[in-house]
Amino acid sequence: MDRRQQKTRAAIFKAFNKLLEVKRFDNITVQEIIDEANIGRSTFYAHFETKEELLKSMCTDIFTHVFSEELPREANHDFSSCDHTLKERICHILYHLQENKQNIKGIFSNESGDLFMKYFKQYVSDMFFQYIDNFKVNAPADFVLNHLVSSFAEAIKWWIANNMSHSPEEITEYYMSVIRF
Repeated sequence: MDRRQQKTRAAIFKAFNKLLEVKRFDNITVQEIIDEANIGRSTFYAHFETKEELLKSMCTDIFTHVFSEELPREANHDFSSCDHTLKERICHILYHLQENKQNIKGIFSNESGDLFMKYFKQYVSDMFFQYIDNFKVNAPADFVLNHLVSSFAEAIKWWIANNMSHSPEEITEYYMSVIRF
């Protein structure tokens, strides 16, 4: 994607997020996104087929880095030299959700939060699956995986509802102690 396309895409994301802060997802029209982003209809459709596709793409952009195998050194956290334990991965995810706080709050302000969680849970499930053998409980692996993903998603919702007032490290510790990993 060239620089012009990246700027257009960023303008669409920004416009969409701004609208999500004040309107329900179902009530937002493509025309409103176009108007807010100050782009043409054909430009919007060159990037996204629907607003659902836009939301999915927004989530994918956030999650692609957050859930990558490599954990590079970053401005506000550094997990690059870690062992990539489950605890470190969870804390890394929380840092990125916190960095994207405005986008996340906009997405969670209405029913688009359910779509966000659907995409989020897919990525979280893949992450937890890598560690499933480390959980020594008397339950089928798919049950344990479902529990871990669901409880982590609910922990995220709680954290967002509480304005992310706890640090990523604190939330990680809370979660790890509850799942007793």
